[in-house]
Amino acid sequence: MSLPDSAGYVLAFDVGTRMLGVAIGHPLTGTARALATVNVHHGKVDWNRIDGLVKEWQPVAFVIGLPLALDGSEQAMTAHARAFGEQLGKRYARTVHESDERFTSKEAARRFAAQRAEGSAKRKHGADIDALAAQIILESWFSSPRNEATAP
Repeated sequence: MSLPDSAGYVLAFDVGTRMLGVAIGHPLTGTARALATVNVHHGKVDWNRIDGLVKEWQPVAFVIGLPLALDGSEQAMTAHARAFGEQLGKRYARTVHESDERFTSKEAARRFAAQRAEGSAKRKHGADIDALAAQIILESWFSSPRNEATAP
C-alpha cells in the first residue's frame, strides 16, 4: 500500500462509540494535527459535521484507527471501526486505510497531560484527547514502512 497523492490532505479518525476524534495531515510532510471531534448520539454519527470537514479540507483519502487487542486479535470495536470506515468510503468515494491504534489512547493521554502541564491545554477540553488520538493514528500511519511514498 502506498501513500495517497502527495497533492492532498488525509483525514484520520479515532472511532469511538460516543465521539470520533479527527485529525488532518499531509503525506508530503508526514505531519498531522488534531482537528476536531464529532459527536455520536445513540450510535448515529453526526455526518453533517463530517460533511463540513470533508468540504473544507477536500481530503484525498481517509485513515481510521483499528482498535485491536494487545495480542493483535480483533475485538468488538474492530468491527465497529471497520463499519464506520466502509460508510466513510461509500459516502465520499475515497479510499479508506486502516492503522493499528493500539496504545494511541495512552499516548494521547500522555501528550494531553504534558500540554496541560505547559498550560497549553485545559482540563475542560478532555474531548480533545480523541482528536489527539486521531493525530497519533495518522502520524503512525504516515511513518509505517508499508506506506512508502511514491514519487509524483
